[in-house]
Amino acid sequence: MLTMLAKLLKALNSESAPWQVALAFSMSLIVALTPMFSLHNLLVLLLAFVIRVNLSAFFLGVAAFSLLAMVIDPLSVQLGASLLAQPGLQDFWTELYQSDFWRMTAFNHTLVLGGLLLSLLAFIPVFVLSRLLIVMYRQRLLNWISRLKVVQVLKAGKFYNLYKSLAE
Repeated sequence: MLTMLAKLLKALNSESAPWQVALAFSMSLIVALTPMFSLHNLLVLLLAFVIRVNLSAFFLGVAAFSLLAMVIDPLSVQLGASLLAQPGLQDFWTELYQSDFWRMTAFNHTLVLGGLLLSLLAFIPVFVLSRLLIVMYRQRLLNWISRLKVVQVLKAGKFYNLYKSLAE
């Protein structure tokens, strides 16, 4: 965990594009708000490797958003159940369930459907907000934080040595 945190700090402090870290957080939201072993999560993980987003940010985002998921899972289940119970959508869901591919996606599961819908709705706002925060962090906070006494003390410790070894 300490290594992943050091890699995340390295990514935040590096010259890599802020969109890569922000996209990693946004993609991790999808994985965290839905059950782990879903077909779409496999697709998101594959996409994370292909696009080359920051994997430390991705996995830390999964851990952080999983904590959030514990709180909003009842809302996800309720949303999924209401979508599946809509009379106008019954034929659509029945038609999807007749296909083997759509049955593998498990969209008939209330948590999968509700969590995926919530995560897709929050994808763009999380991307924009995290990118904005990363840019603001780099422009305003990085120099100020490095001058703090606490940071100077931490730089003498094991965590900073690990961070520096990863930066090289």
